[in-house]
Amino acid sequence: MARILIVDDDKGIREILEIALSQEGYDVVSAPDGMKALARCRNTRFDLIITDLKMPKMDGIEFMKALKEISPESLIILMTAYASKESALQAMHEGAYDYLEKTFDIDHLKTLVRDALKKRGIKKGDLEFLNEIKESASFMGMIGKSRNMQKVFETIRKVSSTMTHVMISGESGTGKELVARAVHDSSPQVNRPFVAINCGGIPENLLESELFGYMKGSFTGAHADKPGLFEVGHRGTIFLDEIAELPPMLQVKLLRAVQQKSFRRIGGTEDIKIDARIISATNKNLLEGVKNNTFREDLYYRLNVVPINVPPLRERQEDIPLITKFLIQKYSKAFGKEIRNISPYAMELLMTYPFPGNVRELENIIERSIAMESSNIILPENLILNSDLPTAEHTFSQLDIPDKGFDLNHELEKLEKVLIEKALQKTGGSRKKTADLLGVTIDSLHYRMDKLNIH
Repeated sequence: MARILIVDDDKGIREILEIALSQEGYDVVSAPDGMKALARCRNTRFDLIITDLKMPKMDGIEFMKALKEISPESLIILMTAYASKESALQAMHEGAYDYLEKTFDIDHLKTLVRDALKKRGIKKGDLEFLNEIKESASFMGMIGKSRNMQKVFETIRKVSSTMTHVMISGESGTGKELVARAVHDSSPQVNRPFVAINCGGIPENLLESELFGYMKGSFTGAHADKPGLFEVGHRGTIFLDEIAELPPMLQVKLLRAVQQKSFRRIGGTEDIKIDARIISATNKNLLEGVKNNTFREDLYYRLNVVPINVPPLRERQEDIPLITKFLIQKYSKAFGKEIRNISPYAMELLMTYPFPGNVRELENIIERSIAMESSNIILPENLILNSDLPTAEHTFSQLDIPDKGFDLNHELEKLEKVLIEKALQKTGGSRKKTADLLGVTIDSLHYRMDKLNIH
């Protein structure tokens, strides 16, 4: 129930407004002048204050200025019998929500109050949400209060003060470049270049010249010396995205640049010194590439000094509501809409969706929903999710039983161990929360953990 304060030296006006607005369900009180109103505001927070402009002791403008120090979040509607353009403009300049002549219609006032409180609710909710993000869930443009993401943030804080090389791993769409930029932006090199290179997005025959540059006349079309991106990134950060796609020949040249901190342009004879942090990223298992001889082992260990694994969205479900609300605000503003929330059932659908495309897919879903939504809340029918993803039942139905058979109890124990370990990881090791998550008693969980040798 919204709290409203009426400030007017006319007792009759106070009584009329108190009765009219109380009938609308508001908690309404009044004060005969600005001094008494300020005293009330020191003890009670009011959502809306309706004040006369011309009053003894303290006029409405003076009251507004004093109120800013006590209750800056309260909305103010000024009313006066001495309407003038100048006083209206001054009231708006001082932060009044609106301006009203005392010859107003009660229904008009009720509508004005309703609209003001609606907007205040939106602004207040947005402010609380932004404060929540700022205090506990946001870091360098990334959102995540889950234990997994907090570990990522902590690693970034620790490594950013050094020039140590970093390797970021994670599925497509998890935000690996955001992590790379966070390392750079929170480092002493923040004012130095951040050079991003997609190793899989540049044709192999052009990649070497893009990375290391070339000398005039080194090949057809080389009409002038051209510095490479490694030179541009000197003393800054070089971000090598999709590092697994780097051809073997360039892996050798990159290894030398990392080891010797120098390289040569194509057609060059002089070494060029380079001092930069190299951040690489991949959505593939590079150790498998090392085993399969598609990625050099020595280069892998040179680049993978500090590993950062960005968890998929399905492994940090508690972050989904925060990210969703942030995206709703972002695209509501971009599209000029007043959508500020999502229905509980729509959120439930998001919480149970596996998000194969991770945060990038969630952003796509919310952007599309905001564009299609005609109400002020996202409804389930405007969430377009991939319905072709396999369910657990579908996955198990695809299993085949070998002709020689297998040990059912052993296979079930293996599955049980995997599920318990995943649940423990999801709850940060809390056995009570793990038991609740798995629908078993704490004693049953202890027994299963001992039996399966889970520590």
